[in-house]
Amino acid sequence: MADQVDREKNGAENKNEKKPCSKLRRMTRYNDGSVKLRNPNIELMDQDILYHLALGSGSHDLQEMFGDVKFVCMGGTPKRMETFAHFMMDELKLKLPAGTQLQDISAFSYRYSMYKVGPVLSVSHGMGVPSVGILLHELIKLMYHAKVKDPHFIRIGTCGGIGVEGGTVVVTEDAYDGLLRNSYELAILGRIVHRPAVLDKKLARDLKAMATNDDPYDTIIGKTMCTYDFYEGQGRLDGAFCEFSETEKMEYLEQLRDFGIVNIEMECTIFAALTHYAGIKAAVVCVTLLDRLKGDQVMAPKEVMNEWQQRPQTLVSRYIQEYVRKTKLMRSYPMLVGPIKSPRRFKLVQQESEAHE
Repeated sequence: MADQVDREKNGAENKNEKKPCSKLRRMTRYNDGSVKLRNPNIELMDQDILYHLALGSGSHDLQEMFGDVKFVCMGGTPKRMETFAHFMMDELKLKLPAGTQLQDISAFSYRYSMYKVGPVLSVSHGMGVPSVGILLHELIKLMYHAKVKDPHFIRIGTCGGIGVEGGTVVVTEDAYDGLLRNSYELAILGRIVHRPAVLDKKLARDLKAMATNDDPYDTIIGKTMCTYDFYEGQGRLDGAFCEFSETEKMEYLEQLRDFGIVNIEMECTIFAALTHYAGIKAAVVCVTLLDRLKGDQVMAPKEVMNEWQQRPQTLVSRYIQEYVRKTKLMRSYPMLVGPIKSPRRFKLVQQESEAHE
């Protein structure tokens, strides 16, 4: 495996492969905390339609709607993130006006769900790198148009453990791809581009510090590997295809453990790379559903799984509450999202989003 990684590193010198320059590594955050787009074309557009969120810079007053956002929390399924939104309402002691309910802001997109609870956006990101990448492009543009300062992006998810028991909460320290490269690889105009997959170390430590001795489970910091696939890419024996033996699989997983990998999921490299490139503090908090050294299939009962999936939400909630308390952030937040800046353009955005159904 080490030889394979070395070959990949040597291959990075290929003329068709573009490596991130040290200058771009340094230019990651404006002094005032503003979000970077690194795209001059946006300012030349009549309006910027965020197709997969059913929002637009010309149709909606994005600064009025989202300018007070401080935390963007993302997870795989719409149901999980709706549950998290209600959980944060209770934890922050926010109430909806009588006769109303939480609004799925992106309902007309039919792809992602998004809920706003005070300074928190709770958004579903689907499964895997492509789905997360599309959402991140539009969420980063949303932060830019809303003039949000110093947002925190936190992915809340599930994963497979490597040498750690099911139910363990893992805060990612470093994100690696399937070849153990600390970067996200993307083909742009026929050239391979690598962007550093960098998460905020202090944010990771601060989240880890939210664990208590009363928690009936472990919370650890470690390295996370991101794959493009749930089955073969993660060395599972139970996919539709498998061209390796159980012995080869176990040797591979042991090599991952020796490298320091403690869990495997399918989103962390692009999540780390795009947030870092935009100058956004970001962290990944996942709960392990099994120890992959002991098997491939999740065997825990549904009620146990539901309780496990609450654990990362609890940790992130504690951090948000502590941040809010220290910064005196809370005020009287509007709980119903508006306003529409242009009804005509609003209808256009709905139509454009529905056209991508």
